[in-house]
Amino acid sequence: MHCHVAGIGAGGSGAFISDELRDSWKFGIYLKAFGVTEEELLQHGDALVVQRISEQLEQSQQVGRAVLLALDGVIDANGDLDRERTETYIPNEFLAAEVARYSNLYFGASVNPYRHDALARLEQAKADGAVLIKWLPAIQHIDPADPRLTPFYDKLVELDLPLLTHAGDEHSFTMADNSLGDPQKLHLALQRGVTVIVAHAATSGTTVGEDNMERLLPMFAQYPNLYTDISSLTQVNKLRFLPRLLAAGVDPQHLLYGTDFPLITTGLTSPVFSSLRLHPGCTLELIKAENPWDQDVQTKLAHGVDPAIFANAHTLLIK
Repeated sequence: MHCHVAGIGAGGSGAFISDELRDSWKFGIYLKAFGVTEEELLQHGDALVVQRISEQLEQSQQVGRAVLLALDGVIDANGDLDRERTETYIPNEFLAAEVARYSNLYFGASVNPYRHDALARLEQAKADGAVLIKWLPAIQHIDPADPRLTPFYDKLVELDLPLLTHAGDEHSFTMADNSLGDPQKLHLALQRGVTVIVAHAATSGTTVGEDNMERLLPMFAQYPNLYTDISSLTQVNKLRFLPRLLAAGVDPQHLLYGTDFPLITTGLTSPVFSSLRLHPGCTLELIKAENPWDQDVQTKLAHGVDPAIFANAHTLLIK
């Protein structure tokens, strides 16, 4: 679960990135992480990214399938896409069509609730096979606590679509409103009965002086419909959070495996960074893993993640 996709609009995908992101040092790193070059995308289209993910996943011995995530943009006062304020956009229509070509991929849709036709888009996403809805509030300018979102939340419940939403700070883009990443803003969605999956266990940033993960953890006792994924928790800057999460008493059935692909291909999750926490022989074996998906699973197992957790996402999402 939790695998991102890139696109520059090549091949008529409808995707785009802002000039600021294209000019950023991050652009080249992201393309390399996805295993493509800009020239290849211009020649073969953005669909090449999906193909490369499927091929790499096919070679994994640990991970059989993955949910690829679309990403809606910022919405203006009229309820339409605001291209000027949108940093990256991966349309549902493009991703749904491409994912359908591969037996090892699932479609994760993205709908900004401020769109004037947001509810209709949710229905279309469900019809197209979406297994969840993805939000990045700090990037999409979504306030999860906004009472105007109540009809959207009710539609998610009606359609049985879980909401995978980023919480904590966001640093992968050139600009973000991280005040929108406070996990306490998710009470409304949870109270309406939405199945909420908090990405990364909110493991970055603080709100009113408190770690965002610490603001999240008490909520598990309140809401049986609250889950979190463990994607990115073996990144060099997040290693300290994984043992805290595992020791926090959260029901293991509410912990879901995720990768945050393509970050698992960038070196940020290299087992080298875990060497102080693991036996040297174990670290060496992890380094030898050639497939990044396999290395990610094996590294998390080495850190004490219960093997049963790796099946939870399939149980929750695939019905």
